[in-house]
Amino acid sequence: MSIEEFIKNLTKEDLQRINEEFQKKENSKPSYKYSQITIMELENLVEIKENFNKEIFTDWFNNEVNLSKDIEFFLKELITDNEALIKSYREEDLKVNFIIPLLNKVKFKSYENEFREFYELPLKYDTESFNFNGVTDFVVSKGLKYAKKPYFFIQEFKKSKSNSDPEPQLLAELISAVELNNWKTIKGAYLIGAHWNFIILNRFEKHKYEYFVSRSFDSMRLDDLKSIYKNLLFVKNEIIEMVKRGE
Repeated sequence: MSIEEFIKNLTKEDLQRINEEFQKKENSKPSYKYSQITIMELENLVEIKENFNKEIFTDWFNNEVNLSKDIEFFLKELITDNEALIKSYREEDLKVNFIIPLLNKVKFKSYENEFREFYELPLKYDTESFNFNGVTDFVVSKGLKYAKKPYFFIQEFKKSKSNSDPEPQLLAELISAVELNNWKTIKGAYLIGAHWNFIILNRFEKHKYEYFVSRSFDSMRLDDLKSIYKNLLFVKNEIIEMVKRGE
């Protein structure tokens, strides 16, 4: 009997049973939430290794972005207004009082180039053996009404690593993005209280990666906050160029 004849002879009950078995198989795959994944789990799922060479950040951090006097005043006021309380802020306090005003000033929104920032965006990456899923804290994505292509992630407005380690969570999101977009590299950042770290993830082949973690920037120090702002502006300009190239 040929395949065509076999399929033709399948009854409605046969198709339902096949579908049920398929669903069982799908549901048996391990599922990992971005907000809960650990570095050990990540290393068991994919081949990933940290590269400790910081020179990869040179072009990014030594950018030629100039800050106006108005921006410098804004950054000083942001520190003044939050410095005394930032250690006591909970996640939402930190986000509303400090992070969102900073990101709004960068203005990751471009009607002309059709991309913007999305908060708490659902994201899923599905493979034959596992899937990543959950809600991302912050992502800049192509699309205005809905996200179409993620370019840059900021993960976890957490107080400390003892609560939750944002690094593997961000890495899982970056892996999802490079695989879904079929890219070779992507940037991101994660926060631990007032401290920012930037990450570059490089993809060699499917499920084989290396990543780089920058030094920590203390956003309560004006020079560091200026650097954070400039680094984010650099990313925004880079996304504009990527969109123009059709990436």
